[in-house]
Amino acid sequence: MIYLVIKTAISAVIIVVVSEVARRSAGLGALLASLPLVALLSMIWLWRDTGDTARMASYSQATFWYVLPSLPMFLLIPALLKRGFAFWPALAAGCVLTIALYVGMAALLARWDIRL
Repeated sequence: MIYLVIKTAISAVIIVVVSEVARRSAGLGALLASLPLVALLSMIWLWRDTGDTARMASYSQATFWYVLPSLPMFLLIPALLKRGFAFWPALAAGCVLTIALYVGMAALLARWDIRL
């Protein structure tokens, strides 16, 4: 149970630090947020919990393929905000776009016989 609390605390601290830095400097906050810290921490936790190289390789590959369809969200949201959309609808549109692209990516990968 202590291990779970430690994992949660470390993950929470990273989120808080990124959000606090972003309040002071949007660019630096974005840089920190763009680092694959969550993926790296997840790999560390997964490796410590399982030590399974096949699972780690599968996780890394799936992470790569699922990052790609999430990127357009970071273009759509600012475009909508600059056109006068409120934050929540812009965020929702970005999330809907990302979900649609995830589904599309999964279908495309299945056609290429890549299983995630």
